[in-house]
Amino acid sequence: MGGDFNIIDLRLRDGCAAEASQLLDEGLIVEARGESLVAVRFTAMASPCEVLLPSTSPHAALAIATVAAQEAWRVEKKYSRYRDDSITAWIHENRGSTIEVDEETAALIDFARQCFDLSDGLFDITSGVLRRAWTFDGSNRIPEIASIERLLPLVGFEKLQWQPPRLLLPDGMELDFGGIGKEYAVDRAYQLLAARDWTPFLINFGGDLRANRPPSHGPWQVGIERPDTDREATMVLDLEYGALATSGDSRRYLLKDGIRYGHILNPLTGWPVPDSPRSVTVAASSCTEAGLLSTVALLHGAGAQAYLDDQGVRYWLLQ
Repeated sequence: MGGDFNIIDLRLRDGCAAEASQLLDEGLIVEARGESLVAVRFTAMASPCEVLLPSTSPHAALAIATVAAQEAWRVEKKYSRYRDDSITAWIHENRGSTIEVDEETAALIDFARQCFDLSDGLFDITSGVLRRAWTFDGSNRIPEIASIERLLPLVGFEKLQWQPPRLLLPDGMELDFGGIGKEYAVDRAYQLLAARDWTPFLINFGGDLRANRPPSHGPWQVGIERPDTDREATMVLDLEYGALATSGDSRRYLLKDGIRYGHILNPLTGWPVPDSPRSVTVAASSCTEAGLLSTVALLHGAGAQAYLDDQGVRYWLLQ
């Protein structure tokens, strides 16, 4: 849900930098980190991903991590807006017609509807159409007001005709599962690994993560990146179990006349929210819940802290 890769440096208390690595099947890399930890790294959803485990053989580590990687790739293939063969592309090809989606997609759209309702419209999977106006590449190219106003009539979950599993997407509108896809993939991979009752593990997909239990050496240590640095941790959290998700603007933004425009857009206005924290990290029982809360907190701008206090969750803000 939200954004930049800014949860970093995952290791055990006595861990250290990578000592050895081995490239294995399908682009998975098994990497030893000190005497206590092994990581299996891969790329999915345009993000660096890894599964961390207590030290074991490369073969055993690969067997575990492959399950998580294959699920990440499955979710990416099915819901990516960049693929012509995704369910998202099929929905867009059938705009203006009533279609019937599969059970998994229906559950995701239902979850998105709940997010829309709980956030008073601030979290909206139809707002991806605003990408036609905004490109967050670090430049100073701010779109014209008129170009944003032309897109706003195409935003609004309430404009969908959604009677599960039947959907009618109006002409010109889009669905974008990117705001929940990575967190959903984390939770799906977690469920698959947890069902096998394997060793302690931590899944980290581009900074969205979830752990089942701590290793014998102590909690997982998770560094939260200081904004505008190259993976420099501003604080280190001890994580025994549960999920963390971070939303922020360290990587995707525009900068003009000293004003920074973060990539998370208010679907009601079409513009980034002023006075938002630079990053918000939230702890929750699932990654989808943590991602929703961190993103919606940013959309509350200067009211992010008050919003999170009202939710009764643990969180960390960086200004």
